[in-house]
Amino acid sequence: MGKWTRRAFITTGVLAGGALAVGVAIRPGHRAPKVAGQVTEEGEVLVSMWVKIDPSNKVTLIAPHSEMGQGAQNALTQMLADELDARWEDTAFMEAPAIDEYANWALGKGYLIGDADIPEALVPTIDGAMLQVAKAMKMQITGGSLSIRTTGVYGVRAAGAAARELLINAASEAWGVPPSQLDAKDTHIVDTTTGKRAPFAEFALAASQTAPSASPVLKTPDQFRIMGKSAPRRDIPAKVDGTAVFGIDAQVSGMKHAAIMAAPVFGAQLVSVDASKAESMAGVSKIVSLEDAVAVVADGYWQASEALKNVRVQWSQTEHDSANSESLFQQFEQNLAAAIDGGSSKADVDDGDVEQALAGATATLDSTYRVPYLAHACMEPMNATARVTNDSCEVWIGTQNPLGFRYEVADAMEMDVEQVQIHQHPMGGGFGRRSNSDTAVQAAKIARAAGEPVKLIWSREEDVRHDHYRPAVASRFRAALDDNGQITGWENVYHEKHEPVEAPTIPYTVAAQKIHHVESPTHVPFGPWRSVDHSQHGFFTEAFFDEVAVAAGKDPYEYRMSLLGDKPRHQKVLQTAAEQAGWGETLPKGKGRGISLQESFGSLVAQVVDVTVSKGKVSVDRVIVAVDAGFAVSPDGLTAQMESGVNYGLTAALYGEVTIEDGAVKQSNFHDYPMVRMGDSPVIETHIINSGEAWGGAGEPGTPGIAPALVNAVFDATGLRVRELPLSKQDFSDFS
Repeated sequence: MGKWTRRAFITTGVLAGGALAVGVAIRPGHRAPKVAGQVTEEGEVLVSMWVKIDPSNKVTLIAPHSEMGQGAQNALTQMLADELDARWEDTAFMEAPAIDEYANWALGKGYLIGDADIPEALVPTIDGAMLQVAKAMKMQITGGSLSIRTTGVYGVRAAGAAARELLINAASEAWGVPPSQLDAKDTHIVDTTTGKRAPFAEFALAASQTAPSASPVLKTPDQFRIMGKSAPRRDIPAKVDGTAVFGIDAQVSGMKHAAIMAAPVFGAQLVSVDASKAESMAGVSKIVSLEDAVAVVADGYWQASEALKNVRVQWSQTEHDSANSESLFQQFEQNLAAAIDGGSSKADVDDGDVEQALAGATATLDSTYRVPYLAHACMEPMNATARVTNDSCEVWIGTQNPLGFRYEVADAMEMDVEQVQIHQHPMGGGFGRRSNSDTAVQAAKIARAAGEPVKLIWSREEDVRHDHYRPAVASRFRAALDDNGQITGWENVYHEKHEPVEAPTIPYTVAAQKIHHVESPTHVPFGPWRSVDHSQHGFFTEAFFDEVAVAAGKDPYEYRMSLLGDKPRHQKVLQTAAEQAGWGETLPKGKGRGISLQESFGSLVAQVVDVTVSKGKVSVDRVIVAVDAGFAVSPDGLTAQMESGVNYGLTAALYGEVTIEDGAVKQSNFHDYPMVRMGDSPVIETHIINSGEAWGGAGEPGTPGIAPALVNAVFDATGLRVRELPLSKQDFSDFS
């Protein structure tokens, strides 16, 4: 999730081939002393870049990832504590500052090279290269379900194991005994011969004088004591009692408040402003004009937002002023038809002769699927607080890329990056939206114009109408079946290529496959949305696959299993979900059951959905989830993310739709962009499979499979095939 890709890494200069071993020491030399003053308080010792110890023997992880409800910082701390042999009660975490030295090199390391082996001597060089790339890309990103499977696996575990070695070596020197006689246990160093023990804190300073090992010895899963268990979430109590300080809660001395209104049509510019009435209203101190927006600064947010209603603005005309959703979909589908007819397209998969398979088929299918634009609708609306002087700019915000925001604000304000400071906060929802710096830049510009600190809060209407949306996409399929109902050809053409590149691929064995895409640009801004392209293609491919199964006269579950013969891991996940759901049971009239399988972000997820269709309404009764993420660092955390992903995807499948009218977004608030509420949420059962394969992600893989399993269940209940979301567009009045 975000603005970076594998291609971006390669073009930045990193070798894409080769291999890698785990390590934390990055050439040149010991980096911790360079940053110690920025991450430690009095008495604390920075043992390595990510590990500090205080005099009370508290071990703190300095995590280069943001908190937006997913609990990654907590799980990363589990990984550190386990490798370090610290008691969970003696650990804490803090978020790394937005400085170059905390650019997330381990993310790129895991994403690009993974578990490949290289000579131990080359590990520091590889790590150093990754750090330089991360710095060049201003990358401190939280997204793509990468926190545990990259930073955790390739960075934090190694940091814990290396710090453990440093502490043992320091104790060995202090006590005059060989390191082999010492062990680490419960945040203490123990002499296994004499029983002598002392806290880590006693050796922290000496340990910090030496660079950590590039290739420390990591634990094997049978040695884990904290990983694999559900440690209490450290961030939850403050969120429950209201003491957690989100970006919207930031307080700065002398702060004013701002409300903003941007051009309704994307790309339009501000032509003129009549703010005479607003300027005379109580509490209003400044009207600020930006290129494509106008803001009111006042003593309080309510005063600012009320005054904004009285600002009269003229916007420039654009070539998109007459665009609407239907015309955009017509454009998309014309482009798809041209590609089917032999026009220009870009291949994702081109294996075998699909045209020959279609020509020789006993039966063929040809279906087009649609999904609309979607907003992120984070419960905490977009906001940022800024204070700007002649030579400095500070921004208080919750962001998914603090380091990137620092550089983008500096660029917008024409300042050196050293003059900009980002004060990071937890987020009330991110889902990709808070990887865009627009709010931070606006706040900084408004604060500079106002001459005083300003907290900018977007109204819910502004939030919905000026998002960076999940793209609207059309996807067309053709499939060929032989006399035995076997699928012999699969073609899929779609538009709006984004990330990840593997999203439109299928796991099933089909001899001839052609998956390709066309360009069909629009004026609507898009950005990463939870599970990115998997959220569209999961629906497209798994819903169409059900069509193929039905046309073949096969059970959708059994048909999937038959085409996964070379993928036992996929089969186990699918089988687990089906068995736990009671697949094959006869259901009462009006009830249906659907299934899906999706591989995304390194994890496999199968879902079975039970629905009831009655009195024109579809109710989702139960969702069974089987997930194989390789290893569940925190089972409760993985379960929570599956539940969250299901409900987020369910909102989109049932209700989510952003429509374009006269070039602008029509929706404005939760009355016309509704969410799944507590009363609508189904029973969700999660079954975790620890396969021992490479560790995968958790935050996003639960989302892609819910929409196809839902529409497949609706078909099972009604015989109505849904190819366009949301379900609220469909008429179920004939089903009672």
